Amino acid sequence: MDLKNGSVVTEFILLGFSGQWELRIFFFVTFSLIYSATVLGNVLIMVTVTFSSTLHSPMYFLLGNLSFLDMCLSTVTTPKMITDLLSEHKIISIWGCMTQMFFMHFFGGAEMTLLIAMAFDRYVAICKPLHYRTIMSHRLLSGFMILSWIIGFIHTMSQMVLTVNLPFCGPNVIDNIFCDLPLVIKLACMETYTLELFVIADSGLLSFICFILLLVSYIVILITVQQKSSGGLSKALSTLSAHMIVVTLFFGPCIFIYAWPFNSFSGNKVLAVFYTVFTPLLNPIIYTLRNQKMKEAMRKLQFQNVIST
Repeated sequence: MDLKNGSVVTEFILLGFSGQWELRIFFFVTFSLIYSATVLGNVLIMVTVTFSSTLHSPMYFLLGNLSFLDMCLSTVTTPKMITDLLSEHKIISIWGCMTQMFFMHFFGGAEMTLLIAMAFDRYVAICKPLHYRTIMSHRLLSGFMILSWIIGFIHTMSQMVLTVNLPFCGPNVIDNIFCDLPLVIKLACMETYTLELFVIADSGLLSFICFILLLVSYIVILITVQQKSSGGLSKALSTLSAHMIVVTLFFGPCIFIYAWPFNSFSGNKVLAVFYTVFTPLLNPIIYTLRNQKMKEAMRKLQFQNVIST
């Protein structure tokens, strides 16, 4: 997959955040702290799920994998964005740009599939509790994980195989904090209308369909619980609220970005920051602070570590 011979652009310029030096320092410190908290929080969840015997259940297995994907998704873009805040020349090589876009859509597509698997897990746990262990077997969980990685790979390759061979011979300025696929496509020295429509269908429509499927699944769960027991509705709402918050905040910016992907608007960078910086932090915050079982498992592991030392 080599660039065409007519290509003369070897690097792109990311405009990122401009402004006064004091404001950029503020963003640098803020985003550095958020990214550090994201990595530490998600690593803490993965370690707790792995070593705590009380969390060896399908729900926490999926949660641990979600933490891994969140951390990877944030790492693809955030460190580069942070270092660019202190640089006057925000440059990324064309292959660095392609790599960034590849892994963004790879981890993003995998996470969409994993969130659907987590919704199915909650449906079985709430609506079919007596058959939960039988249905959510190790074989099914392994299948969910393999499927999420496969869908992520197909999702990113279906777009990158067409993008990587585009000729870039003119403008090389990307008005964003990272290499955003729709904006990169617009810089190609050829007609890209068909490819633009494909990106909308592949990324935007996929995000929208997954989001609708997840909302429908939650509505089905709530209706089922209400029909069985009116008292169980509040418990189901409490259980699903964390999932609904994560789903809404994950898919919301993504759908909005790809609903109008080829038009610049003032909030584009804000949505990009929210999607890649803030959303990955929500996983450890929501699932740790609201989950008593997770907090107890963390305290137990900490106590065991103190005893062992």
